[in-house]
Amino acid sequence: MAAAQQAKVLVIDDERGVRDSLALILDYEGYEVVGATDGQRGLDLLREEHPDLVFLDIKMPQRDGLEILPLLRQEDATLPVIVISGHGTIAQAVEATKLGAFDFLEKPLERDRVLLVARNALAQHRLVREVRTLKRDVEERYQMIGTSAALKKVWADIERAAPTQATVLIAGPSGTGKELVARAIHRRSKRADRPFVQVNCAAIPDDLIESELFGHEKGSFTGATERKSGKFQQADGGTIFLDEIGDMSIKVQAKVLRVLQEGEIERIGAGRTLQVDVRVIAATNHDLEQLVAEGRFREDLLFRLNVVPIRVPPLRERREDIPLLVEHFARLFIRDNNLKPKRFAPAVIERFQDMSWKGNVRELKNTVERMLILHDGDLIRASDLPAGNTGSAGTAGPLDSASHGTLQTFKDAAERAFLIEKLKENNYNILQTAKAIQTPRSNLYKKIKQYNIETHP
Repeated sequence: MAAAQQAKVLVIDDERGVRDSLALILDYEGYEVVGATDGQRGLDLLREEHPDLVFLDIKMPQRDGLEILPLLRQEDATLPVIVISGHGTIAQAVEATKLGAFDFLEKPLERDRVLLVARNALAQHRLVREVRTLKRDVEERYQMIGTSAALKKVWADIERAAPTQATVLIAGPSGTGKELVARAIHRRSKRADRPFVQVNCAAIPDDLIESELFGHEKGSFTGATERKSGKFQQADGGTIFLDEIGDMSIKVQAKVLRVLQEGEIERIGAGRTLQVDVRVIAATNHDLEQLVAEGRFREDLLFRLNVVPIRVPPLRERREDIPLLVEHFARLFIRDNNLKPKRFAPAVIERFQDMSWKGNVRELKNTVERMLILHDGDLIRASDLPAGNTGSAGTAGPLDSASHGTLQTFKDAAERAFLIEKLKENNYNILQTAKAIQTPRSNLYKKIKQYNIETHP
């Protein structure tokens, strides 16, 4: 629907004078008006004209408005219906509201009242449609694509876990889609209409993660200029997704355990606890049992988290899903970036299925998008693949000094290539990479941001 002034309005009333009066009022304001003399004709016009708003008379021969209203709503649940009557009663108004009417107007109709209610109804209609469109786009973007046996096993686990309140631990290599599994569980749970709050535990420095998760009081530490609610409080009633939980410090692990055991949080600097109702879903690419053996992860927390374990397979275990994944990623990227339609030749898909994909689905997605950007033709062929590409698409190649105008640009390019290579060697684990190259984790994050490096290919 365009602007309100271009909206289409259906008037269902057996009185010609009322239809003409409403048409005069609404047409003058720029609305397009169509009229129906009875309920059945109104239903027919609804299907033919697809109006944005309906004015419906209650008292009509054969079938009255309260009988037609549910049928209108059945055709389009988002359609606002304004009920009008010359013999209106409170009981009728209440009944019409129960049946889904947006508002109730009495005859004779007042011009200003008609226009005000029409504007409000259309504004709400636009908002509802926009929210539905956004929700549909989000769901499409976070779809789990594939029909392989390995993915069907994941779906079966999701369907079993979702209706319960149990904590879930999602394990799998980087780039396999652990976040998609968490979102799918939330969407199918009783908390679907409540918040889904995601926290990347590896991306938050140790000195800030406690405040990020649990909040703080004003003045509780240097820089705490105001009270802040934490992620657990923001997720109250909904789901919190603790991604890369294996990178969480032992101190913070103890506080997360308290939330799971008691349902309580305490902001930094606060003298009292707060009750929260939060479902916890955690994810990791670590072997948490090994971390427990090394003293880096609490065994009691692992027991609490691992109520429902779900393993997400690497892409090499679901190669038959690659054609569907390529089609899905290409369609979204072309739509979002307003590119002309392109398709991948069968030989390219076959090559993709033969590749190793160390970065799993995320690496495949990046490769698809890169090829859509770099190649102008309608058909992307196997010859368009980078030479020697064996599945680690995006690996930094040799640096060509002739392509860099200054020493600084060459140094930056070399550093970026080095970091990408080390991240891949360490399976994109930030903590492990920082230790391997002997730099503080915070410094590595600064470099990743500076060079715009994808940390989950």
